[in-house]
Amino acid sequence: MRFAFTDDQLLFRDAVADLLAKECPPDVVRGAWDDETGRRPELWAALAEMGVVGLTVPEAHGGFGLSELDLLPILTETGRFAFPGPLLETTAVAAPLLAENASADIAQRWLPGIASGEVVATVALAGQPFVPDAQLAHVLIAQRDDRLVAVATDRLRLTPETSVDGARRLSRADWDVADEALIIDGEPGWRAANRAFDRGAVAASAQLLGLAEHLLAVTVEYVAARKQFGVPIGTFQAVKHHLADCELKLSFARPLVARAAYSLAHDLPTIERDTSAAKAMASDAAAFVARQALQCHGAIAYTVEYDVHMWLKRIWALTAAWGDAAWHRRRVAHLLLDD
Repeated sequence: MRFAFTDDQLLFRDAVADLLAKECPPDVVRGAWDDETGRRPELWAALAEMGVVGLTVPEAHGGFGLSELDLLPILTETGRFAFPGPLLETTAVAAPLLAENASADIAQRWLPGIASGEVVATVALAGQPFVPDAQLAHVLIAQRDDRLVAVATDRLRLTPETSVDGARRLSRADWDVADEALIIDGEPGWRAANRAFDRGAVAASAQLLGLAEHLLAVTVEYVAARKQFGVPIGTFQAVKHHLADCELKLSFARPLVARAAYSLAHDLPTIERDTSAAKAMASDAAAFVARQALQCHGAIAYTVEYDVHMWLKRIWALTAAWGDAAWHRRRVAHLLLDD
């Protein structure tokens, strides 16, 4: 097994990071909080032009046809910049689900648009009461028991719900059965839904790593500049220990997330165990970093005028999404005991 990313994967990651550094500064993320729809179409179009949005769409439909392992470092970068928009739902979950399971008509209706960036997707699987970013999506992929269906979002009745993250808005979605197109059902439907859930959990883990790495970096920068008793607070041993523990926890989480992406990309029999180990560790590490960042910054981190709150709240949202750490630990225990 090779955990190291290839030169091509790292070059693609660096190119995406350069674009996000230029096009997705904190002011752009803040803008997604403040406007009516939360849309940043110019940013989405820029990523689509690079091939990021269609990365998992098959080449026959205009995408790159790449794997979860290729997508992993890019998702980490989108977390690092708190990218506003359902890239996780569109590229990590909806595109491969449609490619593997949809009829030719349904695939042709949605996949070329995802590859070009003209179609934005969102997902509502079982146990997921609210739909993220449905207000700016074009298609909803939803699970109803053993059925997976596609519904054009102009046929949805959306009820906005309160979200801790203003750049990742939540809604309840209702629709008429006549407006849905069946993707797959029965036992294959359960398997497809389970695989989609695992893909979402690994993608959320990757974004959590990027979010936490950014928070740790800005916290180190802050404690090096903030002074008390005439010296930087970063020189205090207690502060050093807190931040060293942050890096330690991230160091343990990173290989587990890479292992889970590898399992998905190679269809290994340990996908469920590896996914849950990754999501539990990434959620715990990111939540720990968020607590230390908040404590080291002090009260300023609570204010909406200071950028840190946007990273904190994205971490709080994603640690609870796609199964929280406690749920995934129970799943790992169940899988190990059953074996």
